[in-house]
Amino acid sequence: MEDEDGYLYVKDRMKDVYISGGENVYLAEVENALLGLEEIQEAAVIGVPDGRWGETGRAFVVLFEDAPELSGNEILTRLREGLATYKLPARVEVVAELPRTTGKIQKNVLRERA
Repeated sequence: MEDEDGYLYVKDRMKDVYISGGENVYLAEVENALLGLEEIQEAAVIGVPDGRWGETGRAFVVLFEDAPELSGNEILTRLREGLATYKLPARVEVVAELPRTTGKIQKNVLRERA
């Protein structure tokens, strides 16, 4: 989007960002970090309410079929190498599949489960 003075602004959906402790956390950045782990086939991140930080991340991941089992805590430990602490999800859940409709992940269903 460009204003009358020629300044460009990036505009995205509000739920593609959550604010944790006053810091913006972009869901796509965290999802890409998760997908950078070789065992993870799919990832979805949502923001959930948190009494202390305002919101924190909750990640849902699907492992590749032949991947060794990983716990949520093991995934978080590995994410610490590439993400700032405030961007780390508070919790990572390993699931068999992510809810979809016409190929798109239904994050509203994940929010209900969180």
